Amino acid sequence: MPSTFKKTVETVLATGNDLLVQLKGNHPKLLAAVRTLCQSRAHAEQSYTVDLGRRNRIEQRTVRLWPLPPGSGTDPWHDHFQTVIEGQRQIEVFNPYHRRFEPRQESPAYYLATCTASAATLAQVIRGHWAIENRLHHVLDVSLGEDSSRIRRNPGVFALLRHFALNLLRHNGQANIRSALYDNAICLHRLLAYDGI
Repeated sequence: MPSTFKKTVETVLATGNDLLVQLKGNHPKLLAAVRTLCQSRAHAEQSYTVDLGRRNRIEQRTVRLWPLPPGSGTDPWHDHFQTVIEGQRQIEVFNPYHRRFEPRQESPAYYLATCTASAATLAQVIRGHWAIENRLHHVLDVSLGEDSSRIRRNPGVFALLRHFALNLLRHNGQANIRSALYDNAICLHRLLAYDGI
């Protein structure tokens, strides 16, 4: 039986689209092959960005690209991928006690793409993916408790309700979901005044 990852790749390519996926530990052979390729060859292109972010943070991101030759994967379906991407992020957070920035180095993340593009373009795509992760999945997990849900029968119904609640709050201009949930729990009139109910 083919893996979900393989089926997703084949489905996306069958519709004429391209795919960018992050490699994680659940594909150890593929991840090891990509790491070996990145360490043994010089990168073809590099993009470097610095973000002076909120909360006293400086984020430095380096994205490196390697063209992927056909037949370099461990399985035949790996030949769909054309580019290997390594993303390295270094964050410096200001410590008010010591009055200095303290660096935090993260381990590199590896991605595979079915298309060829510039390093700057792929860096923007990866950053856009994390914006979705932070605005949707993290909010569902932390503010709405999706990961801690103990519902075993028809969990999709409650997942739809959580998404509906989040979309309703976002549509009505709520940026802080946790405080919006608290305010609406206290005042039902405020909840009923929302546009879209």
